[in-house]
Amino acid sequence: MAEGTVHKGLILHKTIVFVGMMGAGKTAVGRTLAAQLGVVFRDSDHEIEEAANMTIAEIFARDGEPFFRRKESQVIERLLEGAPGVLSTGGGAFLAAGNREMISRMGVSIWLDANMDLLWDRVRHKDTRPLLRTPDPKGTLRRLYEARVPIYRQADVTVPSTPSTTLDQMARRVSSALLDGRPDVLEKL
Repeated sequence: MAEGTVHKGLILHKTIVFVGMMGAGKTAVGRTLAAQLGVVFRDSDHEIEEAANMTIAEIFARDGEPFFRRKESQVIERLLEGAPGVLSTGGGAFLAAGNREMISRMGVSIWLDANMDLLWDRVRHKDTRPLLRTPDPKGTLRRLYEARVPIYRQADVTVPSTPSTTLDQMARRVSSALLDGRPDVLEKL
């Protein structure tokens, strides 16, 4: 385990790992929180695409989802072994029990809990979501949401995401939740 990172009177001992649905704000809030804490931000999907020199959709098409999920687990583990930072994961990463256990052991999982209406509002105009390229994208999103929420509820910490909350406010909510209950992850000097 890497040493903690000190910034602005706070010390980060373990990597903060964002989990949740597409559109919950994992990447945007993650980048904001990393900037506030003065630590590196990484996105597991981006790391996979860089390593493969392919998009996730291309990897799924060429090698299949089981291959992608194995690579995803390997990348998450590698990122958790480095210096503490902030990590955003793909929406399906936390569904694997092995990933949930690894994240909780080596870092801390933060579920950005956004309701279905907010998620749909955020993703409906984007064509970058391969899982929503269906005849009924809203129905597909609802089915994914209903199937995944019980698993996301197993995250170490839940932070509600609401429509009128800024990225800065969301990042501060996450910091506050960790400072209040997880001194093994984030503490004041």
